[in-house]
Amino acid sequence: MLRMRSSLTALLLWASAGASQALTVFACEPEWAALVRQLAPQAQVTSATHARQDPHHIEARPSLIAALRRADLAVCTGAALEAGWLPMLQQRAGNARVQDGAAGMFYAADHVTLIDPRPPGTPFDGDVHSEGNPHVHLDPDRLLAIAQALSQRLQQLEPARAAAHRERWQAFEADWRTRMAAWRERAAPLRGTQVAAQHSTYAYLWHWLGMAQVADLEPKPGMPPTPGHLQRVLEAMRAAPPRAVVVSLYQDGRPAQWLAQQLGGGTRLLQLPSTVTEDGQAPELAALFDGLIAQLLEPR
Repeated sequence: MLRMRSSLTALLLWASAGASQALTVFACEPEWAALVRQLAPQAQVTSATHARQDPHHIEARPSLIAALRRADLAVCTGAALEAGWLPMLQQRAGNARVQDGAAGMFYAADHVTLIDPRPPGTPFDGDVHSEGNPHVHLDPDRLLAIAQALSQRLQQLEPARAAAHRERWQAFEADWRTRMAAWRERAAPLRGTQVAAQHSTYAYLWHWLGMAQVADLEPKPGMPPTPGHLQRVLEAMRAAPPRAVVVSLYQDGRPAQWLAQQLGGGTRLLQLPSTVTEDGQAPELAALFDGLIAQLLEPR
């Protein structure tokens, strides 16, 4: 009888420890790591990439394989953004919890409608995403919808913490809606303005702010700018130069700098973060939008 009681006590202690143990989360991009930290601050989070890396092209390093092998939950963009590296990580990690279709595999793009879907292309067409543009985190409304779906997944994975997860989501939602109203009011002068940019990274942000991207510095999606293509872009925009030429932190800024200089003093070069950063510039999602809007509003 004493042995049975001891075994029962050990089982209860193990269950209690399991219930209190924090989730281990693998985030494919920094924006999802930041979102998880807001919705589940007790989670242990690893981000596979940072703001100065192109999320389309990541090496499946042993450290990332090990991190995914330990994960209870993986949060990624989906829509083929990580198609070049995530399937290899999943295969080598051998973790059933984070395989496609498992409760521990969360794709943000599955929970919102994407813009600009394209017919499947060939390798010569560049980084064409047939499901639509995957950079959904730069639309505050879509980000809110993704946050709600992610909170529900966290509640499913951690039923003992479901009430706490619901409270965190409710606080996040209230704060985010207040911030969205302030961003819309602050960014009102940007509505109707035009930019040239490299890639479609900020397409959701332009749409949300009422701006228009009138030229792409890439001759094909994901392909670096070429002199001939830049010259054609320049000629097409000379008559009505855009407010800015925009590139991401991970992109080579020299082609954009050349184009901005050729267009004249009325067009600024902006090298913007496309996600949260580690250097303090935009350490959280709200700070990312604060900074993006502030830089876009700076006078020409």
